[in-house]
Amino acid sequence: MKIILLHGLYMHGVAMIPLEKRLTNAGHAVLNISYSTVMPNLKALFGEMDAFIDGEEAVIVGHSMGGVITRVYLENESEMSKHVKTVITLGTPHKGSKVAAFFKGIGISDFMFQESSRFLLPDYEPTWPEGSTLYSIAGDMRIGPAAVLLRSKESDGTVLIDETKIEGMASHEIFPVTHTALIFAKRVADRIIEILE
Repeated sequence: MKIILLHGLYMHGVAMIPLEKRLTNAGHAVLNISYSTVMPNLKALFGEMDAFIDGEEAVIVGHSMGGVITRVYLENESEMSKHVKTVITLGTPHKGSKVAAFFKGIGISDFMFQESSRFLLPDYEPTWPEGSTLYSIAGDMRIGPAAVLLRSKESDGTVLIDETKIEGMASHEIFPVTHTALIFAKRVADRIIEILE
């Protein structure tokens, strides 16, 4: 199976290498893309994804903002995006990020998030596009900014569990890990591989 990995905000493809290796060892062809998260060049990014898919069935695994970028890719409806039958998101704030909204409220979101604000702070409630099955995986170990800024809310420390839900998803699962650990935890990787089987 062809699998595209998309990392999250302020990250690099290097962070996805452990997951990439696990998927490769399971027999999958993996494209681990690095892209600028604060100033994403969507035309170049989506072109790279299209070229890799090349008419074959594909899966996208997106961590955090990478899952939002995946939805935008599917909404653009390129010919190759129609071959993406399965999407797995890890700690993705599908409804937008209340942590990002907090920083917007104190006036520093433009500096912190730049162009990524439009993905992290949507002005509408998105639904998952038809044509691909979404498996949303969340964490519930509260270590990170959300645990401090939004103390009463269940989260993975960065993204609220409620934000990882979106209308149209096929399933929603929670693992006892932090936001970043979602991409490193063996139990999460094992679940991804199980979904792909």
